[in-house]
Amino acid sequence: MKTILLVEDDRNLADGLVLNLEAEGYQVVHVADGNLAFDTFEKGIFDLVLLDIMLPGVDGLTICKRIRAAGHTLPVLFITARDQTDQKIEGLLAGGDDYITKPFNVQELLARIQGIFRRQAWLAAEDALSDEYLWDGRKMNFKTYFAEGPGGKYQLTRKECMVLKYLIERANEVVSRDQLLDAVWGYHIYPTNRTVDNFILKLRKIFEDDPKNPKYIETIRAVGYRFNR
Repeated sequence: MKTILLVEDDRNLADGLVLNLEAEGYQVVHVADGNLAFDTFEKGIFDLVLLDIMLPGVDGLTICKRIRAAGHTLPVLFITARDQTDQKIEGLLAGGDDYITKPFNVQELLARIQGIFRRQAWLAAEDALSDEYLWDGRKMNFKTYFAEGPGGKYQLTRKECMVLKYLIERANEVVSRDQLLDAVWGYHIYPTNRTVDNFILKLRKIFEDDPKNPKYIETIRAVGYRFNR
C-alpha cells in the first residue's frame, strides 16, 4: 500500500480526494496548512505528495523546494488553480513531477498518479543505467540522483534524471521534444516545448564544459536533442 501526503486547504476538495484515493487502495494523510506540511512530511514515510500551491502559511512551491533541499526524491504532484505556462514550468523546476489544474477530473488525477509510479519504476529499473553512469569524467547516479560534472557535485530532481536517462538510453540517436514529453511526463501537458528546453539547459550547466556550445547534449535544430557518447 502506497501512502500519499495530501496538502490541500479546500476542505470539500480534500474530502473528495481522500475518499477517491482510499477507494483506489492508497493510504492518505491530509494536511490543510502549509506551515504543518513539511513537519508532517518529515515525521512520516510517504510515496507521493499531492501539493496545492496556494496555501495558508507556506506556499506549495516553497514546501517542494524544502523537500528537495533536504534530499528527498519522492514524487511531488502539484494541484493548483494557477494555469499559466510559466507557473507550470516554475513548479517543475522547483522539483515537481507533474501538475494538474483545478477544476480537474478525479479519474485524470488517478491516471497521472499511476503514471508517476510507473515512470518511477522505469527510472529505478535494474538495467545498465540503474547505478552510476560514467563518461568523460562525468558521473550520474540514477539511484541517488547525484551528479558530478566540471563544476562540482549536484543533486538532480527526478525529472532531470528521467530526461537524462532517456537520452542516454538512446545515445547517438536524435530524440524529439515530443518523445521526451511523452516518456518523462506521459502526455503532452504543456502548450509549448519550453518545458523540455528548460530541463536541457539545467543538464548542460551541470555536464558541459561550455553550456552554450554543448558537446554531449546537442541540439538538432527543428527536431530535438541527441546525447553524444
